[in-house]
Formats: sequence, structure tokens, C-alpha cells
Amino acid sequence: LPDDRLADALEEMPEDEQVHILEALGDERAADVLDAMEPDDAADVLGQLSDARAGQLLDLMEPEEAEDVRALLVHGPDTAGGLMTSEPIVLSADATVAEALALIRRHELHPALAAAVFVTLPPYETPTGRLLGVVHFQRMLRYPPHERLGAIIDDTLEPVPADATAAEVARLLASYNLVSLPVVDQAHRLVGCVSVDDVLDYLLPDDWRTHDIETPPGTSAEVR
Repeated sequence: LPDDRLADALEEMPEDEQVHILEALGDERAADVLDAMEPDDAADVLGQLSDARAGQLLDLMEPEEAEDVRALLVHGPDTAGGLMTSEPIVLSADATVAEALALIRRHELHPALAAAVFVTLPPYETPTGRLLGVVHFQRMLRYPPHERLGAIIDDTLEPVPADATAAEVARLLASYNLVSLPVVDQAHRLVGCVSVDDVLDYLLPDDWRTHDIETPPGTSAEVR
């Protein structure tokens, strides 16, 4: 498999199998595959390795990718910082609805990350400037393409701190019917976002991927 396809496959595997396959690859190939993975997934895999081995692979990764992963490894695995992705869609208040929708249309973007755009002060890469608010995908569809994001921003959604527990994040997502939440540091700078799929992966049993999903009564196997 090419690196990007292997990265996709690893992201869907149980952690022990991820580690087994990663250790079977040569160091350079393992680092290339980690580069192709989502930062939060790469951090999860490296978190299963010894500090020395993880450090060795991080040194071989592309500097920008390694920096994102290192930032995630600082946080505990059961916190918002440990569950989040550090690559949400971030734009300025002067960006337009058309610009935001163009970014959301990218085929490689996970659906949960495409549900909202985070508006901040500069810089626009995490850790960003101060978080101003969120613009949800559905709201953008109700406005003309030239509308500024700053004019339709939702500033009522409270972000979560990086040290918030996974249980707290799950409660907020469920309470407000959200698919993602912004994660901020003590200076209210956006450091990432945690999505509902990240929380589900954490809350489900470790071996959930290896179990068949029961087919509800009256549902055909083809639908499953």
C-alpha cells in the first residue's frame, strides 16, 4: 500500500495492531506513514510506544507534522487536548462564506471537521490568535457567498479547555447536539477541536473494532 492508504488503514485498526504494523516497518517508512496520518491518530499510536522509540520516530517525521503530534502528546489521553485534532478549519472574520465553503468541500476533510469553521484573530494556524467564535455549515448555507464570516459568527458556544475530561466533552456534545467543540488554552487561543468521533473512539471498548455490529431486527445484512 502507498503511505497514505496505509495511514488510512492504520487509523481504523485497534491500537495493538497499529503498533505491531508500525514496528514491522523500517524507521523511514514508519515516519512517512505517521506523517500521512491525522495528528491525533499519530499521537495515539506513538503514545503506545516507549518514550525513546516515539522520540526516534518523531525526529524522522516532517518537522511541521512532528510539531503537531508533540503538542498533542503533552495532554493526557482522556482529556480534550489528548482527543482533539490540531488541524480544524480556521479563518479570519473578514473571510467570506464562499471561501469557507471552498475549504469544507475538500474531499479529504473528515465530515465532523467540515461541520464548522472557527474564526480567530491572527495567526490562523494552531495555536491561533484569540478565538472569536464558530460559524456552522448550515448557517453558511443561509447567506450569500460574499457575506463575511464575522457577521454571522456564533459567539455563544463556549469552548472547552485542553484539560477538560472526555466525559465533560461528551456531555457538552450531547447536550447541545454538536459534532465538534473548539479547544482553547489559558489565553483563549484555539489549539484544536474535538469531534464526536474522537469521543466515541475513547468511550467505546478497546476491542470494539474487532466485534461484529449486531443487525437490528428487520434489517437486512446488505444494509448493514
